[in-house]
Amino acid sequence: MMDDHSSMKRRLAAILAADIAGYSRLMGEDEAATVRDLKGHQAVILPLVGRYDGRIIDTAGDGILAEFPSVINATECAVEIQTIMATRNEAVPESRRMLFRIGINLGDVIHDETRIYGDGINVAARLEGIAEPGGICISRQVFDQVSRSLKADFQALGPRTLKNIAQPVDVFAIAPADRNAGPGVTAPNALDLKQEIRFCTAPDGVQLAYSMIGQGPPLVKTGNWMTHLEFDLESPIWRHLYRELTKDRTLIRYDARGNGLSDRTVDEISFDAFVSDLEAVVDAAGLTRFALFGISQGCAVSIACAVRHPERVSHLILYGGYALGWNRRARTAAQKEEDAAMLTLMRLGWGKENPAFRQLFTSRFMPGATKEQADWFNELQRMTVSADVAARIREANGETDVTALLPRVSVPTLVLHARDDAQVLFEAGRRMAAGIPGARFVALQGRNHLFLETEPAFSQFLEHTRTFLST
Repeated sequence: MMDDHSSMKRRLAAILAADIAGYSRLMGEDEAATVRDLKGHQAVILPLVGRYDGRIIDTAGDGILAEFPSVINATECAVEIQTIMATRNEAVPESRRMLFRIGINLGDVIHDETRIYGDGINVAARLEGIAEPGGICISRQVFDQVSRSLKADFQALGPRTLKNIAQPVDVFAIAPADRNAGPGVTAPNALDLKQEIRFCTAPDGVQLAYSMIGQGPPLVKTGNWMTHLEFDLESPIWRHLYRELTKDRTLIRYDARGNGLSDRTVDEISFDAFVSDLEAVVDAAGLTRFALFGISQGCAVSIACAVRHPERVSHLILYGGYALGWNRRARTAAQKEEDAAMLTLMRLGWGKENPAFRQLFTSRFMPGATKEQADWFNELQRMTVSADVAARIREANGETDVTALLPRVSVPTLVLHARDDAQVLFEAGRRMAAGIPGARFVALQGRNHLFLETEPAFSQFLEHTRTFLST
């Protein structure tokens, strides 16, 4: 008869263990604030594991346990976690900062599909325990593989006797990322998007936050809801797009009124106001000629701007958009009831700590997202816009109608749309492209309204966009 372990398999894996230094003290001082802050950090940090091909095993309390197929991936992920956390902690009082301690080990583990076991995990957990706040400790097995490929300040700590580990472990530390003496280490894949946030004033007095990143010919991204100039650079929803667009362009982006760092309380939310805001940002940035990029409801705003200023817009790129808002389309009685219910739910459930409603909204925007990506998008919704403004923006988008402007678009235009987009139907994008003289139309493979870094639609988008902008 086979024993219970016969179904379990062994493998060599890189294990990352992390927790927050002084978490019990933080909880004792202010439990509600600590839990809220922890969730905010986790929403940014946890998606990094998947980005580096890792798998989260456990996130109990303040801890993170993850496995990776490569020690290099695990270490790069740890470095990016500490780099991002150093930035997130800059504006936080020192007594309330959350500093991760991270341990990484390479060892033999037993797994049964959902859990992993073994001394390899225990060693990683003990290394975490001796790491400095904001620092990383790795075993000799990890050091031997990463020291030649990762530019970092390694410090040999020598053999250490760790609790419940039979043999001493040769330990190396990687300098914390937030020391005054310097960054210590930079993740090879970490974003180096330095931005200077500025403000301009819309015609009705609303303050709009905008930024410029990168070098090269200007590319203006029209504002759309659920953005935040600061947090988007860390976000697995937006960062990959911005990283690629800034490789050969100067990207000018802004938070639409009511969103992010722009004025959050505004009297007017309308299509005309959105167009005027775009014009105000372009003028404030001193742009005489630029390429224009619209996403979702930003497509209609971009179309209106291109028609008003054909001498200034060199290229027009439209992704996931529509010319006719949902309230202007033919709908069944059931669809009208569903739309009305959605507005009610937005007003009642958007800003609550419980993300149940926001998850419903997320599933329409990104049905193919991982749990970590969905969690981040859930938090992004609450972080960037209030419930009232979200509902008002949705109502304004529903009244959009630029169908009469389509034949008047005279600038080169590229329209892209995911075939199985669950939020804005493919047919809406096709009709928009068909109405614009000479527009190129590209059907992307995917079903997410906002494409994720790992899906084919993203690479297809970049390929077609770069080719289009080079003409």
